[in-house]
Amino acid sequence: MGKTFAEKVMAKAAGLPEANAGQVVDVYPDLIMSHAASWRCIRTLEKLGTDHLYDADRIAMVMDHNSPARTAKTAADQKLCREFSQRKGINKFYDVDAGIAHVVLMEDGHVRPGMVLIGTDSHSTIYGALGAAGTGVGFSEVTAAWVSGYLWMKVPESIKVVIEGPLAHGTSAKDVMLKLIGDLTADGATYCSVEFHGSYVQGLSISERMTLCNLAMELGAKFAYVPPDDVTRAYLMERGVKTGDYQEIYPDPDADYIKTVKIEGSKLVPQIACPHTVDNVRPISDVTGKKVDQVFIGSCANAKYEDLVQAASILKGHKVAPGTRLIVTPASKNVLDRIVREGIFTTFLESGALLTNPGCGACAGDGGVMADGEVTLSTANRNFQGRMGSYSAEIYLGSPAVAAATAIRGVITDPREFL
Repeated sequence: MGKTFAEKVMAKAAGLPEANAGQVVDVYPDLIMSHAASWRCIRTLEKLGTDHLYDADRIAMVMDHNSPARTAKTAADQKLCREFSQRKGINKFYDVDAGIAHVVLMEDGHVRPGMVLIGTDSHSTIYGALGAAGTGVGFSEVTAAWVSGYLWMKVPESIKVVIEGPLAHGTSAKDVMLKLIGDLTADGATYCSVEFHGSYVQGLSISERMTLCNLAMELGAKFAYVPPDDVTRAYLMERGVKTGDYQEIYPDPDADYIKTVKIEGSKLVPQIACPHTVDNVRPISDVTGKKVDQVFIGSCANAKYEDLVQAASILKGHKVAPGTRLIVTPASKNVLDRIVREGIFTTFLESGALLTNPGCGACAGDGGVMADGEVTLSTANRNFQGRMGSYSAEIYLGSPAVAAATAIRGVITDPREFL
């Protein structure tokens, strides 16, 4: 029997000739990411009584969840991280101006095919968009990897998701994933590696691949993966990463999967995740007309350049509905720079949107919180109770197109009305 992507990439990271699903191996991550929890890692290191780092070049820190600091405690935590990075020679340090860790690291060429990455964020599965294996771990595991260079991991079983394209009019990768999460449930891929295949993913933009792999976490996935191709190589080349700087890894044709799931893109309709779980998914027709108080376009799932272009194309020439707040938070400084230069920023302003600095923003409860009984339509990846303020508030999840159409109407709206 052939090998899956997960079996191959884990064997490579463990320095073994091969690995099998269920096997426990010592993995040496190529990159160890910590975000707002970096200060916890530093404090844990102090408790270990050591100042030793296995390899500072394998460490990346990004101050994204609370940026800029809104409390003296957060400011002190960020100061600790800055001083630690300077003292220990951690060159991949990104301060509060950079944006969301995942997007920033991919934009700057730090994520490459065949890598294994761990991070203090569950949505580290997003790195599979570039053919890498990313997964979230706790801050204590990250600290241990800082010191030892490795951590033990169980090789996950694999699920094959075949998406046949093209997608139906008015839908995108966000709708694909919400449909998949609704069908399989939030436990549908627990500790599994989810591989995306099919005609839809062949030649798909990196932005949409990032959405696929990001939301795989909401299936419980350990890894997510899209096979590298010419689109991947071009994306990396633009960032100064040559093909000789990485090793592409592909599953064997006869690899063993515990499940194969097929999605017909042509039959897809816009999807909405309803409160208070991501797998409470319905077609948009079931919730059309639901009044919203706020629309949030942001998060590592859907605040990339292409996402904002899609939303702006619908908003252009329209105004946000009276009584509705539209908050737009770009994923990174690079995304912000581009939408400013191309006039997209102005389109948002003219529509009545509030644009914030790059970062996690309202997705992480950092601004944009709701009062009792309020409703938000969000492009984020989670809608858990209390995530954006009051426990009696409601969060609905949808695509950037749905978000833009909803902002115009003030109620959940099918974006196909505007396309």
